[in-house]
Amino acid sequence: MKLSARNIIPGTVKDIKKGATTSHVVIDVGGKLITASITNEAVEDLKLAVGQKASAVIKASDVMVMID
Repeated sequence: MKLSARNIIPGTVKDIKKGATTSHVVIDVGGKLITASITNEAVEDLKLAVGQKASAVIKASDVMVMID
């Protein structure tokens, strides 16, 4: 697969919390956790499961949060 994004971080799915329409998918990247909000349909289409290898793809135009 080819993708224009350059911030692709491989890891392992640690948790999936499904809501009414959106799921929060937590990916463990070397002990650090990245959470993505994706549709429940996307979780099903990708057949995501805890323990599965997955990559976090970060698009530069997204909003980030940082604290000191």
